[in-house]
Amino acid sequence: MDEVTLSSLSPGERGVVVKIAASTPAVRQRLLEMGLVKGTPLEVIRYAPMGDPIEVKVRGYRLSLRKGEAAAVHIKKDLS
Repeated sequence: MDEVTLSSLSPGERGVVVKIAASTPAVRQRLLEMGLVKGTPLEVIRYAPMGDPIEVKVRGYRLSLRKGEAAAVHIKKDLS
């Protein structure tokens, strides 16, 4: 399986959430509440000029994540 972290994707790349490996339960819960649950497809839209935050399209809306939060989201890249 081609599993990477969300923070390693480039704009335009897509994937599906495999797991959330957050450093604390609070961060994990926050990411889950934002809709980043296992099996959810997403797409990286863009990075801010300094590289943080990352704008992601998930479940029909756009979400901004800090790079540290995005590093906790493991995804399987969509190769199509």
